Amino acid sequence: PSRLTPLKPRRRQPLSDCRCVSLQHALDVALSCAADGAQIARAGLGRARDIVRKQSSSDLVTEFDLAVERAIVERLRAAFPDDAIIGEEGSSFEGVRRWYVDPIDGTTNFAHGLPFFGISIGLVDESGPAVGVVVAPALGWCFSARRGGGAWLAEHGAAPRQLEVSRTDVLLDALLATGFPYDLRTSREDNVAQFTALQRDAQAVRRVGAASLDLAMVAAGWFDGYWEQKLKPWDVAAGLLLVTESGGRVSGFTGEPVDLESGRVVATNGRVHDALVAALAAVPTSA
Repeated sequence: PSRLTPLKPRRRQPLSDCRCVSLQHALDVALSCAADGAQIARAGLGRARDIVRKQSSSDLVTEFDLAVERAIVERLRAAFPDDAIIGEEGSSFEGVRRWYVDPIDGTTNFAHGLPFFGISIGLVDESGPAVGVVVAPALGWCFSARRGGGAWLAEHGAAPRQLEVSRTDVLLDALLATGFPYDLRTSREDNVAQFTALQRDAQAVRRVGAASLDLAMVAAGWFDGYWEQKLKPWDVAAGLLLVTESGGRVSGFTGEPVDLESGRVVATNGRVHDALVAALAAVPTSA
C-alpha cells in the first residue's frame, strides 16, 4: 500500500483480550529475532570488509546488514507466513500486517566500530503500529513494546523495567536529538538550519546517528524530544510505538498525525511538543 495508517493514541485493552495475546506472541517472536540479529551484529562490529555505498557516501550497507536482515526475515517469515515483511536492504513479502525491519540502523557508526547502532523491528496492522523492538547489541539495551502493554527496557539481560518519558516542561531545558538526511550534501532540505536554531532554543541537541535509538531514548526519558525528516518506515515503526507507550507524543512537523511514509517525525515527552513544533515552524525555509 502507498499510505500507512497514522499513529494515534490507543485505548488500552485488557490482557485477556485475544488481540493482546496475539500481539504478545508477535512481540515474543520479534524479541527472539532481534536476539539472533544482535549476535550477528556484535560479531561484526568494526570488522565489516564488504562496505557498499548506496545513494550517497554516507548511505552504507555491509555484509552484516545483509546477514542480520536475512536471519530476521527468515524467522518472521516462518512464524507469520501471511504477513508482509519489508526490510531496508530489499526484503519484501506481501500481506495485510506489515513488519518493518532495519537490520543495522546506524551503519556508518557500525562500520567505524562505534557502538551506537541498533536493530529495529516493527509491526504495523490495520490499527497502526502494534509491536516494536529496538536493540542496541553493543550496549546491552533491549527496548520493547506492544500496543496497550507499555514500553520496557531490559539492560544487559536483566529483568525489564517499564519506561516513562521525562518531565521536562520547558524547551530551553530540553535535551533534544536529531539526524541529517543522506542527501545532506546535495539537498537544501538538509536540517542544518533547524539544528542551528534548536541549539539556541533548547538546552542542547545531540546527533547519535540512529533514528531508532533516538526514539527509544525519548521513550526512556534520556532525551526530551527528537525530530528528523526524510526517514523511512523501517527507521521509525518500532520507535514511535515505544514513545507513545511510555507516555510521549508523536506527530508530523506541523503537529498532524504521523504518516510513516512522510518521513517527517517529531517525538517528545509531550510537555515540550508544541514548543518544539513551533520552533521548527519558525525556521525559515531554504530558498
